[in-house]
Amino acid sequence: MTAGKSEARVAGYILAGGGSTRFGRDKALVEFDGQPMLARMVKLMRSVTKDLRLVATPDKYVEFGAQLVADGWPGQGPLGGIITALENAAKRPADRGWNLIVSCDMPFLTPEWLVFLSARAAKSNAQVVFPHSASGPEPLCACWQTSAAAKLRSGFERGVRKVTEGIALLHAEVLDEVDWKRFDSAGRLFWNMNTAADYEEARRILEAERP
Repeated sequence: MTAGKSEARVAGYILAGGGSTRFGRDKALVEFDGQPMLARMVKLMRSVTKDLRLVATPDKYVEFGAQLVADGWPGQGPLGGIITALENAAKRPADRGWNLIVSCDMPFLTPEWLVFLSARAAKSNAQVVFPHSASGPEPLCACWQTSAAAKLRSGFERGVRKVTEGIALLHAEVLDEVDWKRFDSAGRLFWNMNTAADYEEARRILEAERP
């Protein structure tokens, strides 16, 4: 994993509060490329921003050396984690405005892409900047304005749970394939390990690409 060209002027949050129900075990702790998946994600995000926190169950994952923010809606899906992150950012005296929020189970993200995404967000008038791939919207690797928290919370309290439905409440900027393809010619940048089969396939890809 190579370092990003420069530190992005964003706060970073890793969503690690999911129940891993479909996966069958805690996917933040499964080994990938010789280290726990969450350790890999912490290292990746710290190559982009030193201002990093984990959204997770209190007192969990303390061994990874990142400050924990208690998920305000445990078991309610990633949208609750995103709102938790944004509301945490709003309380901080040094709120950077933009927050890079990623899921803990995306093994093929690169620092170069995350720096690019953060730089695009810094120039945007939108409330959320996210990529769109052949699989559809990829909102679990996105930059969110702290100010988006109020609309997202309002929607959440009305029953909105899907992240894409939350995005529909906001002014959004979409990054298409022309924006991200240069960072990922194989089309794996936004791979999620939702199931054990996804994890095994990711490991197979990693081994096949070793020199």
